[in-house]
Amino acid sequence: MAVIAFANSKGGSGKTTSALLLASELANTTPVTIIDADPRHPISTWAKMPGVPERLTVVTNASEKTILDEIEEAAARDPFVVIDLEGTASRLMSYAISQADLVIIPLKEQQQDALAAIDVIKEIHRDMKAVRREIPYAVLFTQSKVVAKSRTARFIAQQFRDNPRIDAFEVEIFERDAFAALFAVGGTVRSMAAGDVNNIDAALKNVENFTTEVIARLRANRDRQGREVA
Repeated sequence: MAVIAFANSKGGSGKTTSALLLASELANTTPVTIIDADPRHPISTWAKMPGVPERLTVVTNASEKTILDEIEEAAARDPFVVIDLEGTASRLMSYAISQADLVIIPLKEQQQDALAAIDVIKEIHRDMKAVRREIPYAVLFTQSKVVAKSRTARFIAQQFRDNPRIDAFEVEIFERDAFAALFAVGGTVRSMAAGDVNNIDAALKNVENFTTEVIARLRANRDRQGREVA
């Protein structure tokens, strides 16, 4: 069982898209619950459209009072629980982070997103003190340009990657037509026809690489924690 929370206190960071991409890809082979804790409930809206994977269960969070029970129930049922948190710092965010095996902090390569990501990292460290355990986390660059990144984008990304105290995904979520189309037409990247969106093969490869790195990180974290306990 693994609980994966997506958190950024700034809206528009690519948080919901990244959470849905991961949950949908995992659900291709194993049962997954995704908890929609964003007050706008974008994933719950997506789930009303056709094409939801059979192994994917979408739970709409009721409130901060119920989030811990929702996580517990989902974790008892499915191997993976993915949580799309609200785009503001809150008690609900703190509760969910305290239960996570991995916190993913999506951000665009922009200064406001970077500052919001740092705020989330500070919150994670406060939650570590509260629960008295390490909570693994990593930043994930989203809506990245495949080519011709701006100088500012490269600078912001490098500031995170060069910081020894902050972990960052090697994989980036690129700006792809298929990812934007998810919330317009429903379904998953795998269910889209090649003629409906541009570069579907590249989009699918991006999702596969992201999912592979998430699994690798979860395994590495568990191995490290096992060694520490031993």
